[in-house]
Amino acid sequence: MKKTLFVNLILLLVMAVSVQAQMKKIPLKDFFRNPEKTGYQISPDGKHVSYLAPWENRLNIFIQKIGSKEAVRVTSAKERDIAGYFWKGNDRIVFLQDSGGDENYKLYSVDRNGSNSRLLTPAEKVRAEIVDELEENENEMLITLNQRDPKVFDVYRINLATNEMKMVAENPGNVMNWVTDHDGKLRLAVASDGVNSVLLYRESESDKFKEVFSTNFRDEVSPLFFTFDNKYIYALSNLNRDKLAVVKFDIANGKEIETLYENSDVDVSGMSYSKKRKVLTAISYVKDKRELKFLDETAENRYTKLKDKLGAYEIVITGTNKNEDKFLVRTYSDRSLGAYYFYDEKSGDFYKITDVSPWINEDDMCDMKPVQYTSRDGLTIHGYLTLPKDIDAKSLPVVINPHGGPWYRDSWGYNPEVQFLANRGYAVLQMNFRGSTGYGKVFWEASFKQWGLKMQDDISDGVEWLVKSGIADPKRVAIYGGSYGGYATLAGVTFSPELYACAVDYVGVSNMFTFLKTFPPYWEPFRKMMYEMVGDPEKDSALFVQVSPVFHTDKIKAPLFVAQGKNDPRVNINESDQMVEAMRSRGLEVEYMVKDNEGHGFRNQENRFDFYEAMEKFLEKHLK
Repeated sequence: MKKTLFVNLILLLVMAVSVQAQMKKIPLKDFFRNPEKTGYQISPDGKHVSYLAPWENRLNIFIQKIGSKEAVRVTSAKERDIAGYFWKGNDRIVFLQDSGGDENYKLYSVDRNGSNSRLLTPAEKVRAEIVDELEENENEMLITLNQRDPKVFDVYRINLATNEMKMVAENPGNVMNWVTDHDGKLRLAVASDGVNSVLLYRESESDKFKEVFSTNFRDEVSPLFFTFDNKYIYALSNLNRDKLAVVKFDIANGKEIETLYENSDVDVSGMSYSKKRKVLTAISYVKDKRELKFLDETAENRYTKLKDKLGAYEIVITGTNKNEDKFLVRTYSDRSLGAYYFYDEKSGDFYKITDVSPWINEDDMCDMKPVQYTSRDGLTIHGYLTLPKDIDAKSLPVVINPHGGPWYRDSWGYNPEVQFLANRGYAVLQMNFRGSTGYGKVFWEASFKQWGLKMQDDISDGVEWLVKSGIADPKRVAIYGGSYGGYATLAGVTFSPELYACAVDYVGVSNMFTFLKTFPPYWEPFRKMMYEMVGDPEKDSALFVQVSPVFHTDKIKAPLFVAQGKNDPRVNINESDQMVEAMRSRGLEVEYMVKDNEGHGFRNQENRFDFYEAMEKFLEKHLK
């Protein structure tokens, strides 16, 4: 009798714990729905704020007078979210939008009250990019278009009132980037033959550009902006050093003249300045988290005041008016998308505008912990480990999540995919394998021609590290990634089939030959560089056969789920088609999801819901 009562008590306790866990299961859509309000900006006169918010399930632009509760919707996008926008003067908004994920962004403008909506760049299959907003010029701005030649971008001065455009710089065929000075004059260009980069400079717009400095692409001198006297430039440079540093560069004579800051551990990532006061304010870099080195006492004191008000959250000043006395502040953490705040420095007025995703309770989210392990050949691999909340970290099902790029890096902060997976009981490991940016030139170059080889070993070594630590159940490890992470997913189940129970490939590369044949046309100038970094289809054909997953589907043991956007301009749908066909021809288990109105990743909310719902069922089936 006592034994029966004891067993029943244990069962009741187990059921209670199970019910409690079920109660804390957060709806999938809460992770992946559009934010309530985001992308806040402030008008130059400081009288209005603008933001993106859902309308008809798409992010549209709204404008609200500061101090008022009423907002006006000024765009009516129904097919795609507004991709980006900015204020052009106090009474006009300029925004960008593509079609079906094709990344051929068109430029539009609309008045502050929602009237006078105009399509500024109507040409089809042409991509518009911003060179200079020309803040002091009410009606004009500088943009680039690849309408003359889809491979290159020419610079145009466009009149927003009349739609008239005048070419002000014709691309000779090799210019990758155009830079204006503080007066909006086009004075600097960065050209490349695919391997060597060249800085082109002119004293005035009436002069011709001339070559002043040349480097191999392995060495970097990336212009940030001109000095305030428009004589020199500030740049990120790794000349004669491993890590990117901020330098002052004598552009006319092609040489560094001062090093402002360098970090021995990581690359410097950027520098900010005050337009009004004409002073440098802060230098940023990323270790485990973003860090700042202040160059200006006013900016540092402002940041300190805001930190005192906002506590442990990371903060970013996302916008200011022309007088630089009113500020928009964004908070974030690893467990929260944070909130926007308004700060009037002159009056001291400070208040929360909105939470970005108020339906997410950060107390229910999981900590993203910086970690590191050693690769089999001795490199230190940094990453982030997110463990399910309130569960003993032993023998857990795990999702390995390599990032895209591959010349990119994962950083600390709120990641809806990671939080979703952790909420479903999975540990998630993100690693910055060799080639990830931010760790210096040597670490980056260690990835050259190592797709599927040492880069993949770094990922596999992360799995082994988790297993040896006792965190991972070796029989319940999945791999999931997008873009290059999708390639790493396919390579993982192909070249290390013993490690993974299942895999999810999201817009990933499967065939190195076809991938390099289907570049967007404007990537063509980078082809020679890609041949050095990834491989040459002719000279390295044996390597390409070796590391292309599509040629080795006979090695795959794990079930696979593939998701692809039909209009993807970067990773052509053929990459997924041929992988799925090769697997099905061998009778291997593969699920395939294609979205006809998407590109390189799913932007439309309903498509995100479909994808993650399918992923959840797939992982549940094969890992639990």
